[in-house]
Amino acid sequence: MATKTAAIKTAMVLAAGFGKRMRPITETIPKPLVPVLGVPMLESIIAKLRTAGIERIVVNGFYLKEQIQRFVESYDDPMIMFSEEHEILETGGGVTQALSLLGNDPFVVVNGDVCWLDGGSSAIKRIMDFWNPDVMDALLLVHPRSKAYGYEGAGDFFLGNDQKLSRRGEKKSAPYVYAGIQILHPKLFVAVPTEAFSLNEIFDKALASNRLCGLEHDGEWFHVGTPEGLREVEDLLQNMLPTASKSSGS
Repeated sequence: MATKTAAIKTAMVLAAGFGKRMRPITETIPKPLVPVLGVPMLESIIAKLRTAGIERIVVNGFYLKEQIQRFVESYDDPMIMFSEEHEILETGGGVTQALSLLGNDPFVVVNGDVCWLDGGSSAIKRIMDFWNPDVMDALLLVHPRSKAYGYEGAGDFFLGNDQKLSRRGEKKSAPYVYAGIQILHPKLFVAVPTEAFSLNEIFDKALASNRLCGLEHDGEWFHVGTPEGLREVEDLLQNMLPTASKSSGS
């Protein structure tokens, strides 16, 4: 399905949420700055984006946003920018507010609390290489629900042989969970709400045009939802990663 297109150079990391299920840890630190094996999740994500060839990175913040802003500014890099929210805008509203920084071309969006290990190659590079604007407006990285460490939900999507996604809907379960990494075309944000809204509305917009696609992650994926879940993920990573290079991979 993939065709040769202009390289994607811009990404956004969603780091504005409250992380309520991670309390009491998140009473004093925003969830994206919670360390996994000693490395803040946001730091790992930015490193992964840079390695994949992303040049411009926008990070938003609302809850404990001063900490997020200081972290972003510590890079002393004009191409890593902070998008301040004065009210909680949810995922869709956060991206909408940052559009002026993201530009007019397709961009990567990564949840600020996603934790994964790459498979044969960089997951971010894989999804960028697979991106094809001729047939898709949104491309989501998805992971098999049965292999998602710490995930206890019913799944989000079905993935067809044509790489098109469909929602679980009224079905009891679906085989794939959204893995928190995606590529979006900015045209999806034309005539969107000015207030807070979820990126699920953007997914539905692409779905309605049969232009919502998925790519299966070929590595490991971890759901870091609670303090107990964090400890479990760290134990798993301790066993999976070489001693000399242990990091969350998130």
